[in-house]
Amino acid sequence: MGMATMLNTRTISFLELIGNGKHYRVPPYQRDYSWTEEQWEDLWNDILALRQTPDDRHYMGALVVQEASDRDFFIIDGQQRMATLSILALAVISLLSDLAQQGIDAENNRERAKELRNRFIGERDPASLIESSRLTLNETDNPFYQDYLVQLRTPRNPRGLARSNRLLWECFQYYKGRLTSLPDIQRDGRAIAQILSETAARQLLFILITVADELNAYIVFETLNARGLELTTTDLLKNYLFSRIRVKSDQEALQRRWRALIATVTQERFPEFLRYHLLCEQPKVRSQRLFKLVRDQVREPMHVFALLDALEGRAELFAALADPTHGYWIELPDARPLIRDLNLFRVRQMTPVLFAAWERFPRDGFVRVLHMVTVIVFRYLIVSGLNPNVMESVAHEAAKAILNGQASTPAAVFSLLAPMYVDDAKFISDFASMTIDTSGQRKKLAKYILSNIESDLSGRYCDPDTDPATVEHILPENPSHEWEAFFPRTQWEAALYRLGNLTLLEASANRRAANAVYHEKIDLYRQSSYEVTRRIPELAPEEWTMALLERRQQELARRAAHVWRVDVG
Repeated sequence: MGMATMLNTRTISFLELIGNGKHYRVPPYQRDYSWTEEQWEDLWNDILALRQTPDDRHYMGALVVQEASDRDFFIIDGQQRMATLSILALAVISLLSDLAQQGIDAENNRERAKELRNRFIGERDPASLIESSRLTLNETDNPFYQDYLVQLRTPRNPRGLARSNRLLWECFQYYKGRLTSLPDIQRDGRAIAQILSETAARQLLFILITVADELNAYIVFETLNARGLELTTTDLLKNYLFSRIRVKSDQEALQRRWRALIATVTQERFPEFLRYHLLCEQPKVRSQRLFKLVRDQVREPMHVFALLDALEGRAELFAALADPTHGYWIELPDARPLIRDLNLFRVRQMTPVLFAAWERFPRDGFVRVLHMVTVIVFRYLIVSGLNPNVMESVAHEAAKAILNGQASTPAAVFSLLAPMYVDDAKFISDFASMTIDTSGQRKKLAKYILSNIESDLSGRYCDPDTDPATVEHILPENPSHEWEAFFPRTQWEAALYRLGNLTLLEASANRRAANAVYHEKIDLYRQSSYEVTRRIPELAPEEWTMALLERRQQELARRAAHVWRVDVG
């Protein structure tokens, strides 16, 4: 379906947007008001600039609305801007009312306030005489907006307000303060009114995108980057789920459970969590298709709560997989270093397998699968650098097999993950040429690799997080010219971050070694408590060369194939 058939797009001024009896509603469970002074000030500066150039126009970005009727719209993306402009309008109206009460051009200022209120805030229906607001905020913010801001009432205890309500009130005070501080209009009601009726109303433009349903709204949302702190993927998914619930008590229950769920997995990571949840059962779940998949599966209230039940069952594990100190691992101490390793690798594609193994295997079986996954990821991605996209399809098949009982043991799981298990020959070859830039996060990876090899060589566990070892560069990062006698300058760049050039060394010894030449470092290496380092003088008793570096890295590679191995017998 072409974009033109899914939506209507046009450029529209704020006055056209808010006029002609149109009403805009923020869906009840969309995010609360969140703009702060940084965004208020940006808008104010735009308005001040436009006052000086009446012929100029300023684009406020895209406003995405879903049409409920020819006069009623749900705001899908843009509620922060709409709410802020409404508050600016209320600040203008309040200031005009203050002038009228002070007897300053009282009749005209009272009339200006009335006309601006009718045009930008709300108007009385000529039949019912009931005043209706042009903007309805979400369930958290709308009571305060309607009862205090729209009525120009001061809250009794502003500090005790909910955060978003307090931001609304502070926004109102901000704009009223800025208006009163303009020296050319302090007592000029006409000039004050023109800031709203001319500058904001006619010179601020929106790209209004009107869509027919939630799916089109999501497609548009995925292609836009509107100004400000706008809707997230999580918000849009949440809004759709809540739109399926009609009974108030069910909405309240869903709201409580949703807040608990987001508190566990976080707002930012919810789409990732949902995607890996769906990947347990469905192949090739792309981020761009999340909303469509949920929409296709969730139509009725019972479907909403079924999805929530399933997500709640996996939320805590999802959080624990990102945190080796999580309470889940207190009784599974063998899992903690493996969780740390996966987070060091920054690899999430195997999450569906871990979801499934946690639910179907005893805890020792889960730890075996976790170890298996860590080794496979290290071989496949960290050392051999193979295509990470393949991992998700393999992980899906394995997770599905675990959940339906086809893979009932860790050995059966390994047979499904085996396509990603790099064989020893390739692993040793790739490891033997591996380089690690030891700046930033990569330094942790270098220490992780060397610490694991040290543990295997010495028979003493060397924890990469707590062991005081530092990463030493045998050929220093800033070699002196003396190094050229045994190590040609042309090889320095290629050698510096090779694994064969890296080792573990006590911090004090590392400081003494610094940029010293090789023969001055040998005694420090011999005296080290780290076996991986004490072996260097045995390999290279007099000099350090590229050939010896290559030889050492080959030996480390063969040792690594022994360390990072899956035994499923």
